[in-house]
Amino acid sequence: MCGGQHQGGPGRGFRGFRHGFPSREEWLERLQAHQERLERDLANVRELIERLGDGSGGDQPAQV
Repeated sequence: MCGGQHQGGPGRGFRGFRHGFPSREEWLERLQAHQERLERDLANVRELIERLGDGSGGDQPAQV
């Protein structure tokens, strides 16, 4: 029917929530967890940019 992509079934509501549309508290928890993941990712990107920017990478190609 759906090419095997249907994820529904008993107890499967809106985008994986067990009981239908999430409550305000569930949204808040998920959004806060998502924000924390994004902040960790951003910190990792900043660290990489700093390491690459100060020339300590060691993997820079020789200039010709």
